Amino acid sequence: MKPPVGLHRHDGDDWVVCGDHRHWGLYGAAGLLLVRRGADGGPGHLVLQHRAPWSHMGGTWGIPGGALAPGESAGDGALREAAEEAAVDPAAVEVVGTHVLEHPAWTYTTVVAEVRSGARVVPRAADAESLAVRWVALGELAGLDLLPPFEAALPELLRLLPVRAPAVRG
Repeated sequence: MKPPVGLHRHDGDDWVVCGDHRHWGLYGAAGLLLVRRGADGGPGHLVLQHRAPWSHMGGTWGIPGGALAPGESAGDGALREAAEEAAVDPAAVEVVGTHVLEHPAWTYTTVVAEVRSGARVVPRAADAESLAVRWVALGELAGLDLLPPFEAALPELLRLLPVRAPAVRG
């Protein structure tokens, strides 16, 4: 399927052939794994995107992300994509780490972040690339059809989060 007209487009939007398969993003791609902490200090919820049927692996749940523009850093690209696709304000995000999946001709960088102290993030489907975007509790993940590479990487991605003490109730 072809993407609908009117999406955010740039010179990095195209396929790269890598062995016997292809990847989206001439200059690589990046996505944002945004975490909201639970009362126990651990990760409680993730911002996930239900991918549009016409997209690569459409119908699955993953993180907002996409092709990097020429000269764009993975961090900037992930924040831009999250703003375009999920209405996530980059000012509300604190980056805590990155994970790079390397292929011979292409890379995908997951930028791991959490909501800044005092900030509020209300994600939503902000363009036609998403059927839905929402906070998903970690306990809900087993009931969702996750994008296979995201599902495989998730345990390692969550380990990038710094340990936090439980919230003090007063």
